[in-house]
Amino acid sequence: MARVDRPALTEQDRARRTVEAIWRIESARIVGALTRYTRDFELAEDVAQEALAAALVSWPRDGTPRDPAAWLIATARRRAIDAYRRRAGRDERYAALAHGLAEGEATSGTGAVAATTSIVAGEPGSDPGMFDPDRIEDDVLALMFVACHPVLSREARIALTLRVVGGLTSEEIARAFLVPVATVQARISRAKKTLAAAHVPFEVPDGADRADRLSSVRGVLYVIFTEGSSATSGDDWIRHDLAREAVRLTRVLARLAPEPETFGLLALLELTAARFPARVGPSGEPVLLEDQDRRRWDRATIVRGRAALRRAVGPSGMGPYALQAAIAECHAVASSVAQTDWERIVVLYEALGRIAPSPVVDLNRAVAVAMAHGPDLGLRIVDGLVEQGQLAGTHLLPGVRGELLARLGRTAEARGEFLRAAELCGNAAERTVLTRKAGPPPPASGR
Repeated sequence: MARVDRPALTEQDRARRTVEAIWRIESARIVGALTRYTRDFELAEDVAQEALAAALVSWPRDGTPRDPAAWLIATARRRAIDAYRRRAGRDERYAALAHGLAEGEATSGTGAVAATTSIVAGEPGSDPGMFDPDRIEDDVLALMFVACHPVLSREARIALTLRVVGGLTSEEIARAFLVPVATVQARISRAKKTLAAAHVPFEVPDGADRADRLSSVRGVLYVIFTEGSSATSGDDWIRHDLAREAVRLTRVLARLAPEPETFGLLALLELTAARFPARVGPSGEPVLLEDQDRRRWDRATIVRGRAALRRAVGPSGMGPYALQAAIAECHAVASSVAQTDWERIVVLYEALGRIAPSPVVDLNRAVAVAMAHGPDLGLRIVDGLVEQGQLAGTHLLPGVRGELLARLGRTAEARGEFLRAAELCGNAAERTVLTRKAGPPPPASGR
């Protein structure tokens, strides 16, 4: 077979790839430093994007600079100064108009101009700590706190975190969550305006506020990873790029805020991601836990996850993420489903249900109880959830109920549950598995 040569990359292509790689790695540092410099989050993100556009023009012509991140920051700073000057000029024009209307308003306008001008005049070179490596980590952590601020909606926090901390483009975020690009752009734009209107400071909070905000950051990273590891819609069961980004950002968070529950989250993500190589078959079909080739699990990732879990025990014990990680560890160290310590998993789910109660935790506990003590006991828990009207709109409940009914030999009932689960499931790959479990319809009875 003749070899097909790929076309050589142009200088523009090389520059674009370089810019994209640097932005993905350095975006949090760049936007964080610019936010500290401008004290205006929206302006910082805007001028950072302008600097990226300038790099795509300049670098193919002049070559990639020795320190690309510093080049992007310096270029963005100049754009910020220009923006301040435009604002000052606009304010001067407004002041002149106001002067012609009322003397009192003119005095107020002049004061506003003076304040704005003093900011502009003091900006260039006024922040010698701009490139101070001791401040970079604080900048990145502060950026995480801003992007995940409780004043924003859940969707806005996710989009803003992936954009300004993770360095993903609007197109990448839209593709990951299967929404229009315009929707992502609108969420990001509204988020920046909301932060400005709420006067959210660019800082690492202290005390109780820090704990609350850190919990919000962890929650956003957990949601991003969950969507990547078990996609709720679309054709692919795992969105590896999204899951990897969540793991990367959680590693950054664990380095910047080394608290037990942050390590618990990191352990959970690492131990879950370790199973990815065996969770999807050759054609992209989901492979369930009992059918996975455990030799394909990523042992290095399991080692990292277990190391993080050892650091996840705080003064009051384990938090919700650490307990989930401990459950994942039980699976990671077992040689098979049969050899899994299901009794320990039941205990861990009971502890998780006490500190973070939810119907999903109860459903997972039902599965563990079924594995440890038999499907009839697990089914009792599931039927209790049905009676309470829990999880009525998701495929999870009928999917688990179908499994337990099948194990009890109640085939016709199990088939109905699997079909109901397939109807509710938004992911095409998982829907195929559920339909296959339902099996063919029973033969029609003769007259």
